[in-house]
Amino acid sequence: MPWLGLASIILAAPARAETPSLDEIWAIVQQQQEEIALLKEQLREADAQLAVADQRIEATGDYLDTLVAPPALPQTRIAGYGELHYNNLNANDSARDLDQIDFHRFVLFFGNEFTDRIRFFSELELEHSLAGDGAPGEIELEQAYIDFTLSDSYSTRAGLFLLPLGTVNETHEPTTFYGVERNSVESVIIPTTWWEAGAAMSGRYGNGLSWDVAMHSGLAIPTSGPNAFRVRSGRQKVAEALASDAAYTLRLRYSGMPGLDLGVSYQYQTDASQIGGDGLDAGQLFAANVAYNIGGLSLKGQYANWRFSGSAVEAAGADNQTGWYLEPSYRFSTSLGDWGFYTRYEDVKGARTQDQFTQNEIGLNYWPIDKVVFKFDYRQRDHDLASDVGRDFDGIDIGLGYQF
Repeated sequence: MPWLGLASIILAAPARAETPSLDEIWAIVQQQQEEIALLKEQLREADAQLAVADQRIEATGDYLDTLVAPPALPQTRIAGYGELHYNNLNANDSARDLDQIDFHRFVLFFGNEFTDRIRFFSELELEHSLAGDGAPGEIELEQAYIDFTLSDSYSTRAGLFLLPLGTVNETHEPTTFYGVERNSVESVIIPTTWWEAGAAMSGRYGNGLSWDVAMHSGLAIPTSGPNAFRVRSGRQKVAEALASDAAYTLRLRYSGMPGLDLGVSYQYQTDASQIGGDGLDAGQLFAANVAYNIGGLSLKGQYANWRFSGSAVEAAGADNQTGWYLEPSYRFSTSLGDWGFYTRYEDVKGARTQDQFTQNEIGLNYWPIDKVVFKFDYRQRDHDLASDVGRDFDGIDIGLGYQF
């Protein structure tokens, strides 16, 4: 109260010779009230400023929440890769010389996330730049499946998908492997790229162990003609494919040690031709692959073997088809990008005599960035049989690849 303030001032003040008059006391009281009114006004202004600051802080928080909030589903994603090849190969039979440039693959991936547990993935490919009547290329649907996440460790998928086999069948973007052309073992014996329709389940564990099991459509390998018993010619590509006999694939994989990746696959074809009584019955594929990296040094290897039963395939000597390769390499970084040097030795024994050969290869990759690669290699191929000596060749390949 103003009178109490006045009393305290009077009591605290040193004694005066004369007692203040009423006019003086009234002046002191008026001065105190003016000061109190000024303080109240300053307090109201401070409260108003604090209220505005609180509103701004709240608005800023709401805006930041919109920045860090997860995007709304569904999400659609587009990715892809491509590779341009130049091949200059000189064969013993000059009629088999090859000197050409080819945009070998143009691929687009389309995916959609319906929920955090249900996703769609697809892969559409144009081969050799041009498709249609008389054109060398094809337009192919290589993947189109729905993936279901069951838990942190388990998932399943259904539709059209790449089979879990080998080193490049599932991961074959040009920036991920050495050489302009993919290795021959995973072309002749494992017919990469190989996709089928069906259902699969996968398990992934924190110790580096994983597994995949799939039931899917099978091969329809021809039993006559120039491609008799050739595995690659048996791919139906899920285009009105015969489906009287299913196939099954199992893979075990281990990557629990730094730098190590091991894989073992088994596939069973109940009837590899889809036609009963034609002399080609069941088929079994066993494949194993290894990759080991120490710093920039790497060693990669692949082994694959087919065993077929049936009187016709056995009489043709095509009941046992096998292939393997070893590939040491070294990759290092510079201020201009990464360089990698490699050599590869392959031994292939396919159904046709032209698919029975050994091949030596040496080359380099240059990655200016991880998603772009330039490639150069030298190859020398020698066929096993004298009848195919004209197919022996040596030559160079130059390539450009990208992915995004």
